[in-house]
Amino acid sequence: MSDLEAPLVRPKRKKVWVDYFVQFRWIIVIFVVLPISFTLYFLTYLGDVRSEWKSYKQRQKEHEENVKKVVKRLAERNPSKDGLVCTARKPWIAVGMRNVDYKRARHFEVDLSAFRNILEIDQERMIAKCEPLVNMGQITRATVPLNLALAVVAELDDLTVGGLINGYGIEGSSHLYGLFSDTVVAYEIVLSGGRVVRATKDNEYADLFYAIPWSQGTLGLLVSAEIKLIPIKEYMKLTYKPVRGSVKELGQAYIDSFAPRFGEENSEDIPDFVETMIYNPHEGVCMTGKYASKEEAKKKGNTINSVGWWFKPWFYQHAQTALTKGEFVEYIPTREYYHRHTRCLYWEGKLILPFADQWWFRYLLGWLMPPKVSLLKATQGEAIRNYYHEMHVIQDMLVPLYKVPDALEWVDREMEVYPLWLCPHRLYKLPYKTMVYPEPGFEEQCRQGDTPYAQMYTDVGVYYAPGPVLRGEVFDGADAVRRMESWLIENHGYQPQYAVSELNEKNFWRMFDAGLYEQCRNKYGAVGTFMSVYYKCKKGRKTEKEVQEAEQAQVEVPYAETD
Repeated sequence: MSDLEAPLVRPKRKKVWVDYFVQFRWIIVIFVVLPISFTLYFLTYLGDVRSEWKSYKQRQKEHEENVKKVVKRLAERNPSKDGLVCTARKPWIAVGMRNVDYKRARHFEVDLSAFRNILEIDQERMIAKCEPLVNMGQITRATVPLNLALAVVAELDDLTVGGLINGYGIEGSSHLYGLFSDTVVAYEIVLSGGRVVRATKDNEYADLFYAIPWSQGTLGLLVSAEIKLIPIKEYMKLTYKPVRGSVKELGQAYIDSFAPRFGEENSEDIPDFVETMIYNPHEGVCMTGKYASKEEAKKKGNTINSVGWWFKPWFYQHAQTALTKGEFVEYIPTREYYHRHTRCLYWEGKLILPFADQWWFRYLLGWLMPPKVSLLKATQGEAIRNYYHEMHVIQDMLVPLYKVPDALEWVDREMEVYPLWLCPHRLYKLPYKTMVYPEPGFEEQCRQGDTPYAQMYTDVGVYYAPGPVLRGEVFDGADAVRRMESWLIENHGYQPQYAVSELNEKNFWRMFDAGLYEQCRNKYGAVGTFMSVYYKCKKGRKTEKEVQEAEQAQVEVPYAETD
């Protein structure tokens, strides 16, 4: 398909009442969502400070007591009438866009709300031991002053350790360290029978260790994780490089911005952070970052940009200025760089509050940003929720690096969503075949960015209203997602399941590998106690019949691939 092909011609769509409600939803956001969000952020911050005042010994003691409560709660479950086990967290609290429909059916709740403490920062072992509700803002407040950080720090403050492990987590450093779950050293899991185990890659629970990522909490209840720390410096030296050309040429320019040829890896030349934003079919900005000391950043002639201030331009718009002024370099305080997309939720803030990027709003009310995603979900009814599923795209396409140009071309033709976010990550060749895995034989192809032990992938982040919707044309969001999922299956790609999925069970297990996952569900007693990952991710309300079938399930792997 050529870049010169015209976009699909679509008829005009007749407006309905929901269109007008969405158009003026900013009134509710300003007067309800933003004030409540700010209050909740402040109260959460106070809770984090209170936790920091406690000694690690006291936090560990409280943790052990809370684990006992979880074990006791599981023992109270009557399998014949209480439903499948899940956490007691309200459906709208989750940051992901999935409907969490499984909680609308009969289920047995276990309260994990107390698990929000950093249990230890071990500077000798370079490990942070965290409970699952510790979020990224909390962990960076604790580690960055020590010139330490998690190897992978997801950009949004509200993202939690548990969600990033059981689901999906990535950052600009993932081209070095892999996904968030790849940086975990050990998991503490409460199994279905109440047994508490510590799983590592080389102990008796190694199979469970490798099966936990992407399992959505369906193998056991995660109560703590030990995560790799790395040394950092006070600033990020960030280079903004504009690129122009066809969609495919933009994709190749992104690849060339960081990826060495196979076997030519030189740690001195590889940046610490990588991301690219594609602003339209012909323009993008590639950004590469290197940690820098305070002394270097403050040398005469260097530019320091504290992007974290509430009145500063939104980061994606600031980066876009490279298209007019050319390549430039600046130094950003490291913690502010980590959370650069938080205030504007990438560029979703533009849809939520169309004028929030204006200078007058930033100075007057920018300190209230961002609205909590959970509150945005809580203040939308069924009709608006369905509207967003049809007229709005929030999806990530994980594709092999060499297929990024094709993926960009596909998105441009089928969805016309801009900006696009590109972030590379390693997908490791592991001792077990996990739910996500590299292409078989990738190491023999010697492609750019790959190594003998990992294939380079890229997250193509597709977040915004599609072009047809913005032009008032007919757009079938569910069908577009189905076509995207088919394209991913055909190209050995993956769809993170925080997003709305249209996959049926057969296609779900064509995209993901079921072998190890189902083996661990059987071995560790998850079948009939915890939901299956497909059941949990499946779109739509669960019927009582589906609940009963899941409770009485026997282990079957009808669609699992075999070697």
